[in-house]
Amino acid sequence: MSHVSTPSADDTDGTTGAGGGRGRRRGRTGKRRTGRWILLSLAVLVLAGAGTVYWLYSGIDGNIKGVDINRSIGDDRPEKLPTSGQNVLILGSDSRAGANAKLDDAKVSGARSDTALVMHIPEGRKQAVAVSIPRDTLVTRPECTKADGTQVASAKRVMFNSIYSQVGPACVVKTVEQMSGVRMDHYVEVDFAGFKGLVDAIGGVTVTVDQDIHDSSSGLNITKGTHRLNGTQALQFVRTRHGIGDGSDLGRIGLQQQFMIALLSEIQKQDLLGSPVKAYKIADKLTAALTTDSELASLTKLAEFGRSLNGVSPSTMETIMLPVAYDKIDPNRVVAAEPQAATLWKAIRTDTAIPESAKKSPATGGN
Repeated sequence: MSHVSTPSADDTDGTTGAGGGRGRRRGRTGKRRTGRWILLSLAVLVLAGAGTVYWLYSGIDGNIKGVDINRSIGDDRPEKLPTSGQNVLILGSDSRAGANAKLDDAKVSGARSDTALVMHIPEGRKQAVAVSIPRDTLVTRPECTKADGTQVASAKRVMFNSIYSQVGPACVVKTVEQMSGVRMDHYVEVDFAGFKGLVDAIGGVTVTVDQDIHDSSSGLNITKGTHRLNGTQALQFVRTRHGIGDGSDLGRIGLQQQFMIALLSEIQKQDLLGSPVKAYKIADKLTAALTTDSELASLTKLAEFGRSLNGVSPSTMETIMLPVAYDKIDPNRVVAAEPQAATLWKAIRTDTAIPESAKKSPATGGN
């Protein structure tokens, strides 16, 4: 099993599951809690770290797209508890439309949410935890309303990552809220094409792998050792799963976690205050890749939220994979493992410590 100082996503269209379509697949689990510093953290910390310099660039505001989650979901939401801290759903979307199609020779159509994280920031904002939801998890999708007003009926045993493409981001938020009982305060989506531009803007990201990776699907070909990846290579890397480990979705989660840590580390190394031009370039690329809930959909609001996270450090961030088990009907899919999942969500909902038992997943990935 190969380990990398970075994460990886993949370019599948949802037809391969936790088992990748070749019988029961096993991938890395929540054991790889080395910390997927989330895409939201990248946005927030870059903006906050540069301080008031970004107020000079009002044009960047127009880059950020907003989704009115509150109006789309309505009142059918969990209660917001007074001690529940802040909870943010972060999605990494992998559309093959427009610029993204060029990145992958348009081999796959449509858009999917290839990365999903619930970021929990406790009261006091001194520590944070992120829960990864495997894309191949079977869930009950609640009744939802599409952006055009069309009603979509509830459905059982729906693959989690299909909800985004079939119904839209508001339904993903609603699904997460109903499966967890945790009220989402904010929503942040990062588009992979913009992700490529961000990596190029910061001058690349350094990763270390302990085996050669050759993935014809993603196009990534690197040898064992340390590499400085440019934007195109980074995109290939986060889409890679067939060239490393057992090729499963669970294994890819571990790689994605590692890559986000490396990306955040690179951003933190940037002298943003000493280089307004570089700061602007990074902010421009980053905000162009963002879609947020309407309450965060401006540079001002993002910066304000970012400043409130100044006490959160990557060194204290913990990343956990939602405990899952292989589905008994389809071993290529996974389902939330109980009682671990319920215990995990209760701890987040009540802003209390997460028991170690709630971090263990029956789908061990062979580790």
